[in-house]
Amino acid sequence: MTSRAASRREHQRFCEVEGWQEVRNSRGKPTQHHITYELLLHDGSVLRTRISRPANTEVYGPGLWSHILDDQLHVTEAEFWECVDNRNPPLRARTTKEPDSPPLPAQLAYQLVHTLKLTSAQIAALTFEEAVRLMTEYWAQPPT
Repeated sequence: MTSRAASRREHQRFCEVEGWQEVRNSRGKPTQHHITYELLLHDGSVLRTRISRPANTEVYGPGLWSHILDDQLHVTEAEFWECVDNRNPPLRARTTKEPDSPPLPAQLAYQLVHTLKLTSAQIAALTFEEAVRLMTEYWAQPPT
């Protein structure tokens, strides 16, 4: 794919298609010098990008364009153009994996570590039902 730099207007279109929010000043009005957008990601981090006013057809230079893609938008050039040209926002991966099952209660995990001497890896592999079964079997044994 041939590299092509974006214009300010295309930069703004990308932000609008992906759902970035325009940052307002303390009085609720748009910022003056630049159009500033923020995007809240799934991991809680925030991306921020700025577009010089006016958002016209002026094209970014190669160095600035590379900086905008990598450091502000966090997308590839192909993802950017797919969003701008076809209105398909980039698929941003979730950085945190949803747990397969709820975590074990702290007291149960404590018993597994200190009574049964299981490792963290062994405990992480257990379901709640398996952990309860192990402790029940242990408690059902006659004292030695």
